[in-house]
Amino acid sequence: MLSEILPELQAGLENRPFEGSLKFDCGEAGVIVLADGTATDVDRDTDCTLTLSEENLVKLLTGKLNAMTAVMMGKIKISGNPAVAMRLADLLKA
Repeated sequence: MLSEILPELQAGLENRPFEGSLKFDCGEAGVIVLADGTATDVDRDTDCTLTLSEENLVKLLTGKLNAMTAVMMGKIKISGNPAVAMRLADLLKA
């Protein structure tokens, strides 16, 4: 499923630059890293990491899961610089 998300995130990065680096860590399902204007499934250190299930990642990216609510409910864990995670909202805007 992550391989289906990558092209959509890459297309979003082409129209809206993302400052900093952010990793979606979906455990055994894999990772997606947004950095240097690209979206990739190659793991690396990032400014901020969001740890969540693959299902919740899809919900987050499709607007079916509110990030702040998800963090408060423990569905998303943030490590690193939370300001970078907040920039994700700009990228997700239609």
